[in-house]
Amino acid sequence: MSEVSPALRLWLGGYLDSLVVERGLSRHTVAAYGRDLNRYLSWLASRGVTQADGVSATDLAGYEQALALGDDVHKPLAASSRARALVAVRNLHAFALAEGLTPDNPAADLSVPKQGSHLPKALSIEQVQAMIDGVERDTPAGLRDAALLELLYGTGARVSEAVGLAVDDVTRLLGDEDAGLRLIGKGDKERVVPVGSYARAALDAYLVRGRSALLAKSRRSTAGLFVNTRGDPLSRQGAFAIVQERARRAGIDGNISPHALRHSFATHLLDGGADIRVVQELLGHASVTTTQIYTKVTAEHLREVYATSHPRARRG
Repeated sequence: MSEVSPALRLWLGGYLDSLVVERGLSRHTVAAYGRDLNRYLSWLASRGVTQADGVSATDLAGYEQALALGDDVHKPLAASSRARALVAVRNLHAFALAEGLTPDNPAADLSVPKQGSHLPKALSIEQVQAMIDGVERDTPAGLRDAALLELLYGTGARVSEAVGLAVDDVTRLLGDEDAGLRLIGKGDKERVVPVGSYARAALDAYLVRGRSALLAKSRRSTAGLFVNTRGDPLSRQGAFAIVQERARRAGIDGNISPHALRHSFATHLLDGGADIRVVQELLGHASVTTTQIYTKVTAEHLREVYATSHPRARRG
């Protein structure tokens, strides 16, 4: 494989730095951009390109085809993944133009595969209830799992926000029934969300009877709220495994993730009459357009209820 030139690496480094400094994106998001764009630079290097201004429309078309067909190292990408990768390429070239590295943007007209409208997977209220009710509350791990599920569903928190919480964040919350929970979302943006009585009770029980028992198995101390069975900070992958296992035990089919509880939180609020702007704030969406996907979910739900419940909805 051809070596990427220093000039191309400098171009990419400047762009990734701008995502952090100017746009305030999180390190996880920037790392994802870096993975996509490092593949792109390797592709350019294999074609003998060493400078940003040496990229042609033919190079871009070839890269788009390579994403679709795959190669000896990479599998073919689905339309959604190709779209993400090509948007990153288009933005990289826009940065080069803005910084005076190139006289024009050869990727300005780069087409991005159209994606179907995928509605979020929302659980029913009964399914969420079954997941939570199925958790045993007489073990430290069970108390932790109950607190995690109640928190994810009760606040709409992202899994990264939940595992990033510290004990102090919750002790302040439990000390004041009117206090909200401070969450740090994408781009290190902060929001404060209300926490209901069920989540408060589950968090209190976990802190009093569960967390210290789990910590006893570790030689290290941690300020993190959620810990695994070894007493170490709970990872995002660990939280995924907990939610998936609790869904399986509740008899729910499919690959249920923590994000499904976030989707369910938003969907159930809108079904209950909540204003979309309020839901936007609770979810931490920068734009209400992102939140509007949940209105499609509730509309679909309404159609399903109508089709199965109204005597004149369908022919016998």
